[in-house]
Amino acid sequence: MPVVNSLCVFCGASTPPDTRFLDAADLLGRKLAAEGIELVYGGGALGLMGTVARASRDHGGRVTGIIPHFLTKLEAKLEGITETIEVETMHQRKRLMFERSDAFAVLPGGMGTLDETVEMITWAQLQLHQKPILLVDVLGYWQPFVGLIEHVIGSGFARPNTREFVTVVPGVEDVLPTLAQMKVGAGPSSMPVAE
Repeated sequence: MPVVNSLCVFCGASTPPDTRFLDAADLLGRKLAAEGIELVYGGGALGLMGTVARASRDHGGRVTGIIPHFLTKLEAKLEGITETIEVETMHQRKRLMFERSDAFAVLPGGMGTLDETVEMITWAQLQLHQKPILLVDVLGYWQPFVGLIEHVIGSGFARPNTREFVTVVPGVEDVLPTLAQMKVGAGPSSMPVAE
């Protein structure tokens, strides 16, 4: 029985030159499908985002994509997934991704991925949720971000317990075993968030 029913994956919509990032996204999608865990993601067909969703979809997994209307013109949305939800704003997208998920796994990505991740950490810091947030440190990608968190704490702009809101795992293979050891589903599943 899976420790989570749904996992939100934040990741880039770009295709990096190092294909090992795409391989990691593909592996995570296949693992979620194999374990019967729903993938909740940003709805796009490009980059790591499209790769993780296609892998899950193509291996029989349930996939929910949440995408703002305007992004359907800038980025192709992935067809043939279980459910696609179109929203008006990026904020609505993040809120729905939060509400539909039991935990978060963050693969490498760009500014959008950073935005989503920092917001989930901020909400945890504000005690609005206790859902696990895993940084999947493919090829050491998240080490500078971890260093930035340490810098923010060391400079007195965040409490030391901020470290507790994220768990760094070395690779995709570690995501589900790590979640199995964590307290999942604690705290509010939805929250009031200003539109």
